[in-house]
Amino acid sequence: MLPTLGALLVALLLAGGESVAADARSAVEAYVARVAGSSIDDLAVEQTFTLYHPDGRHPASTGSQRLFLRIPRRQRIEQTIEGRREVRLTVGDRTWVRQADGKTYEAPPPDPARERVHLLTAFPRGAADLLAEWRSLGVRDDVTDETRAGGRTVTIIGAKVANRDHPAVWLDPEYGVVRVITREGLPQGAALVDITYSDHRSLAGRFFYPYRQEVFVDGKLLVLVAVRSVAVNARLSDDLFDPEILKRQP
Repeated sequence: MLPTLGALLVALLLAGGESVAADARSAVEAYVARVAGSSIDDLAVEQTFTLYHPDGRHPASTGSQRLFLRIPRRQRIEQTIEGRREVRLTVGDRTWVRQADGKTYEAPPPDPARERVHLLTAFPRGAADLLAEWRSLGVRDDVTDETRAGGRTVTIIGAKVANRDHPAVWLDPEYGVVRVITREGLPQGAALVDITYSDHRSLAGRFFYPYRQEVFVDGKLLVLVAVRSVAVNARLSDDLFDPEILKRQP
């Protein structure tokens, strides 16, 4: 919001805003250029997760997941928790769920922020695509800042370092996204969702994938994900992403 302090000051502030936006574009373009030689078409990830009590301190339950990702916008999650297996398949804007009892149904349109989380970090993409994706999550690309995280300098896009309750993406010049902050509508009401990505390991060329992911809701730990293995360009079968085959599986 621009203060009305005269035409000259407004002009200076507008110029400054353009410069900040250029800083955001520059940071993203530099990262994209760095990973441009990394060719990734699909990923197969095996990971475990821990769900925490609402206090954010005590584990409530654990489970395992097999995550399959393919460009463009295809995602399959096979999840087992307390002996019950569920499969969630997302193709574009549609999602199907196969329950533990074998029943399959098409779920309501997914929450964009929640369903895109894996795709935020999984594949190298163009700077314009990334910025557009982040804007759809409420992240402003006309506000940037710089801070230290994990002993490394990162660019904050969408907020100043002191504004930890504003939607933002933290971008490491080598690792890519290391933090995403959004506001989401949850069953208990609007909440601040803060997802951190760490323990980055090289997958292909200069592209890194986070082996540790933590989800905080209003400052309390909700989910901890620990990646066990990642296979790159595994030539995943088309059957994995076919909802009709999912419905017919025994």
